[in-house]
Amino acid sequence: MRNKKWVIEKIGNLFYFKIKTPKKKKRKNLDYLNNKNQAYYIAKERLEYFNQFYNYKWNNIVIRNQKTRWGSCSRKGNLNFNYKIALITKEASDYIIVHELCHLGEFNHSKNFWDLVAKTIPDYKKIRSDLRNNKLRIS
Repeated sequence: MRNKKWVIEKIGNLFYFKIKTPKKKKRKNLDYLNNKNQAYYIAKERLEYFNQFYNYKWNNIVIRNQKTRWGSCSRKGNLNFNYKIALITKEASDYIIVHELCHLGEFNHSKNFWDLVAKTIPDYKKIRSDLRNNKLRIS
């Protein structure tokens, strides 16, 4: 039984890794699952409202559990939003939604793009600053 110590050590390590689960990750996943549907409803409703001013066509709306992005827009017209749009102010979520919607017209951050955003969110600079600098960071 010269390998007994090695076997016990390996089995112990396997057992340890199986039961060790980060609680923070479970909590974040639970937050995502609890807010995903509400975020989808908000995104769909506000996209339909703001699109009265833009008249763009999108393909899909997807709600994701992202760590560093509030939203994104693909060249195929898919609009992706972080589930946390359901947890922030309406003002901030509207800005995020309009920002991604405007990428359907201007797939960049040119002056024309920001003019499109300002059409419905005239104070977008302040909201953007709040999102970036302090109050509404994704955690």
